[in-house]
Amino acid sequence: MKEKISIIIPCYNDSRFLPEALERATNQNYDHKEIIVVDDGSNAATKKVIAENRDKIDVLLTQENLGVSAARNNGIRKASGDYILTWDSDDYFEKDFIKKALDFIKDPETVLVSSYSRWFETNSERIFKPRGGKLKDALFQNVAMGSAFFRKSDWETVQGYDEKMLKGYEDWEFYLRLLQNGGEVKIIPEVLFHYRNTPGSRNKKANLNRFEILEYIYLKHANLYKNNFDHFVKHILNEQKIATVYKRKIIHSKDYKVGKSILKPFRLLRFFKK
Repeated sequence: MKEKISIIIPCYNDSRFLPEALERATNQNYDHKEIIVVDDGSNAATKKVIAENRDKIDVLLTQENLGVSAARNNGIRKASGDYILTWDSDDYFEKDFIKKALDFIKDPETVLVSSYSRWFETNSERIFKPRGGKLKDALFQNVAMGSAFFRKSDWETVQGYDEKMLKGYEDWEFYLRLLQNGGEVKIIPEVLFHYRNTPGSRNKKANLNRFEILEYIYLKHANLYKNNFDHFVKHILNEQKIATVYKRKIIHSKDYKVGKSILKPFRLLRFFKK
C-alpha cells in the first residue's frame, strides 16, 4: 500500500504568502497526501485568505496563538499519514520533494530528510547546504532545514516539538531528540526547498535571542553534553577564539583607529568636566 504523507502548515498572520504555499503543496507530485493547516491565532486578513483557499485544505485547525511548536504538534496529532512534512506558510518545496524524500527515508537508519535550499529576499538570494549527519554533528548547530520530512512514529517517540520554545531553534532541539537513540539526518543534494528570509522570519528573531536559547538547550540536554564533554569544551573554546580574532581585527582596523582619534578630544573634555 502506498505511504500516506501529511503536510503540516502552521500559519500566523501570513495572508500574503499562504496561497502560494498551499498551491505548491497541492501540486506536489505525490497523490496520497493530505494538507493540514493550523491557524495559530491569525488576524482577520489571514482568516479570509484561508477561507478563500479552503478547497486546497483537507484539515483546518484553529487555535489561539501558541507558537509554531504547538501548531505543528496539534497538526501532527490530527495527521493520518505515515510520514510528516512540515511546511511553513511563507516557504515552499519543489514538486518532487516528497518522492525523493521517500527514497531516502526507506533506509531505517534515516530519521529525517532535508535538502539544499534557496534562501531568498527581495533583492538577493543564496544557496544553503545543511550538512546532515548524526548526533555529534547536531550538538552545536542545526543539521537540516526547519521544514523537513520524518516518520510520525518517531515524532511520537520523542513527544513532539518543545512547546516552551517560543523564540526559535525549536526544530534543532527536536532533531537532537530524534538523533539521541541513533540514526542519521540525510540531505538531498539538490535545491528543493525555498526559504523566504523576510525581516520577520523566525530565523532572524532566533538569532537575536541566540544565547538565551542555547542556554535552554544546553541545560535541558545536560546529560547529552556531559557525555560529549570533550567535544563541548573544544567547541566553546573555538567560539571564544573566533570572537577574539574578530575583536582584534576590529581594534586594528583603520575605521576603528580613525573613530578613536575623533572621539579622543570629546572624552578628554568629559574627563575635565568631572
